[in-house]
Amino acid sequence: MYDRLTLISGRAHPALAQEIADYLGLPLGPVELGNFPDGEISVRLEHNIRGRDVFLVQPTGPPVNENLMELLIIIDACKRASAERITAVIPYFGYARQDRKDAGRVPITAKLVANLITKAGADRVLTMDLHAAQIQGFFDVPVDHLYAGPILDEYFQSLRLPRDEIVVVSPDEGSIKRSLQHVSRLGGRLAIVDKRRSSATETKQANLIGGPIEGKTALLFDDMISTAGSIVGAAEVAKAHGAKDIYISASHAVLCGPAVSRLREAPVREIVVSNSLPIPPEKRLPNMKIISVAPLLGEAIRRIHRNESVSKLFD
Repeated sequence: MYDRLTLISGRAHPALAQEIADYLGLPLGPVELGNFPDGEISVRLEHNIRGRDVFLVQPTGPPVNENLMELLIIIDACKRASAERITAVIPYFGYARQDRKDAGRVPITAKLVANLITKAGADRVLTMDLHAAQIQGFFDVPVDHLYAGPILDEYFQSLRLPRDEIVVVSPDEGSIKRSLQHVSRLGGRLAIVDKRRSSATETKQANLIGGPIEGKTALLFDDMISTAGSIVGAAEVAKAHGAKDIYISASHAVLCGPAVSRLREAPVREIVVSNSLPIPPEKRLPNMKIISVAPLLGEAIRRIHRNESVSKLFD
């Protein structure tokens, strides 16, 4: 069934790549990865991939520049080794925040990175929970865009929370559509935190719209937790408005800067994230639940390889 499929991992998240390989019942293709003395990345494929359908697993999270450059170099190596098709499996797509010109004299890095990946030789991209859905259109190759939301919701459903006690809280206006999808699966009401951005790194949470939330269980969803300022601020607003229990959840646990200390002090019962990015032991908190997306990515890879529909997995 997989006689022409080759699965390769970069150094960004080998544990996730191994989980995907286990789901598919395949070994990871051997690749020699290292660095020259000056820091340049060295790549050598240690097996024949001529005419094969190659899937390269490499999220471009921190260190972003290192992981992105490694992705491009491995794609180039696969192209020059005569792979028939190369799919870049990027569970977390870095450089996605700047997806438009919202000020004068700024770049559109999401488009730049899409161009780099395409020019390097990728024939297809498989990604998950892009920071902005329109980034799919930045690529000149097919993009399969998956969502971790249903998998995260399955976990919350397993907690048997009463539907009439749930309030799904959108941490900002931009997350309303995502929050409504969670409401449709989990039940409950929708509330929105009015967030005002004061700089590129600082936000201020103001009012809570909707609800009521007093005595209820608040579930906060976002696409990523970076410095955790937004989602922890939203949790504090929910607490101030009388929420009984608070859970926060995100597809991508970037966890940079003061994120871990903020999450440790946040008034939340549990932090639920996916393993789209590696989470080192020092960043794992006692109340953190990590949900694997390997079956989702593995099933998408299986369907793409066999030219079957992937649209069912988008939901």
